[in-house]
Amino acid sequence: MPRVITPDLLEAAFKGFKTSFQKGFSGSAPLYTSLATVITSTAREETYSWLGDMPQMREWIGDRRINQLSAKGYSIRNRKFEMTVGVERDDIEDDSLGLYSTRFEMMGQSAGTHPDRILFEAINGSFSALCHDGQSFFDTDHPVGPEGASVSVSNMQAGAGEPWILVDFSRPLKPWIFQKRRDYNFTRKEDPNTSDHVFLRDQYLYGVDARVAAGYGFWQMAFGSKAELNSANLRAAYTAMSNFTDDEGRPLGVTPTHVIVGNGNFFKARDLLIPAQIGGTSNIDQNLVEIIKAPLLR
Repeated sequence: MPRVITPDLLEAAFKGFKTSFQKGFSGSAPLYTSLATVITSTAREETYSWLGDMPQMREWIGDRRINQLSAKGYSIRNRKFEMTVGVERDDIEDDSLGLYSTRFEMMGQSAGTHPDRILFEAINGSFSALCHDGQSFFDTDHPVGPEGASVSVSNMQAGAGEPWILVDFSRPLKPWIFQKRRDYNFTRKEDPNTSDHVFLRDQYLYGVDARVAAGYGFWQMAFGSKAELNSANLRAAYTAMSNFTDDEGRPLGVTPTHVIVGNGNFFKARDLLIPAQIGGTSNIDQNLVEIIKAPLLR
């Protein structure tokens, strides 16, 4: 005889589904918190007017020099995402909910790693998407210097291979921004007295949704390359980043700390940076930077 579906039974089912979801969510190991600065958003979109200026201390002579916010600004608009699973009323009546535990755990894992997918949309678009200065995030023509007297600065190497990215993760603001307006939340629509879906489809709905987005921070904190990952190109990128200056010509003190590589460059990076010796000679690139393997990098 089918079980009578009561509010207590639905509550117990929801708690079980949520436990499975949380297991998958907590067990995921996303990269986004290591690669991006996570910002709590409070509006439909956030404008980062201060990205045009990396603040530095200066000797105080005369009046204070007030750093004005950029008139252009750079905005990141939040996006909505959802995933929904339907649970048949018959399965609740027949106590067949164990069939769904793996499905909800997979839903949790998918939600837990979803920020990586959104972030890598931005990272993989870095060679073409515009950042705060109107240039592609990875570009050869970033304008640096006073208006009317700026020079072009490059933070990229051209090539046709799989990209790799040298980054400085020692600063409070990382090269990319991950923006959260509404965090990932597991919810339900299951009241048979108020749910049209239950009435029409004999099915209870459970889902997860969020409002998030990703975008670009300071381009000076990253150097993108599609050239071969070898000692010469890595050193050239490292040197270029180390020589970045602000608009007044003062060194920014950028020091690369990591290299982000995809599947195709992972073992090249290990062969380049880990061995103490290469071909019987001391490897002077050993431990120059740490390796981050990013399977979603394209």
